[in-house]
Amino acid sequence: MKAEVLEIVNEGNRLARFTYDGNFYEILDKIGQMPLPHYITEHLDDNERYQTVYAKEVGSAAAPTAGLHFTPELLEKVKAKGVKVEFVTLHVGLGTFRPVTADKVTDHKMHSEHYYLPKKTADAILETKKNGGRVIAVGTTSCRTLESVGTKEGCIKESDGWTEIFIYPGYQFKVLHGLITNFHLPESTLIMLVSALAGYDHIMNAYRTAVEEKYRFFSFGDAMFIY
Repeated sequence: MKAEVLEIVNEGNRLARFTYDGNFYEILDKIGQMPLPHYITEHLDDNERYQTVYAKEVGSAAAPTAGLHFTPELLEKVKAKGVKVEFVTLHVGLGTFRPVTADKVTDHKMHSEHYYLPKKTADAILETKKNGGRVIAVGTTSCRTLESVGTKEGCIKESDGWTEIFIYPGYQFKVLHGLITNFHLPESTLIMLVSALAGYDHIMNAYRTAVEEKYRFFSFGDAMFIY
């Protein structure tokens, strides 16, 4: 395999052209390393440790870390309580990890990410809402997918497309009632997203409590349920 850097684009990213013999993804799996957040410094020998039990599609730059809490056994327990469990796809991009450095929040630009909301999931959401139930997303990735569809389509239905949605305080949620998510990095777009859902003061109080109680933060850390 050979790679030629064609262009240095915004924020230090590179546009590269690859030439290779064989299957591109098989080569990457053989010689590449899992793209971990910068705060994970230990070498990852088993890639499945940084993967959800329900992952299927190739293409995301990161695992939806709130989903790492769920095992097949836990998912079965959730279903046994009458909760409908359905899935969406969002190929997480680099924008998730980039801190907000713009002086004005509205000047920050998110990287475009590909999503897919299946009809089965859309139908389950519509039925849940019709019956007065709550729609709870596992992870900010699922949240962005559902809210992207709600914003783009004006309703919930099967949808396949690209999103640059940036959710920050003042945003009116169109689909979600709650969110399961980990504790995120300071100055990140994810802090802004959870603040938009639960309110800035509530989130800051939760983070203060988490620090005092020595909760684990970030990818392999603890989760919280906000609504």
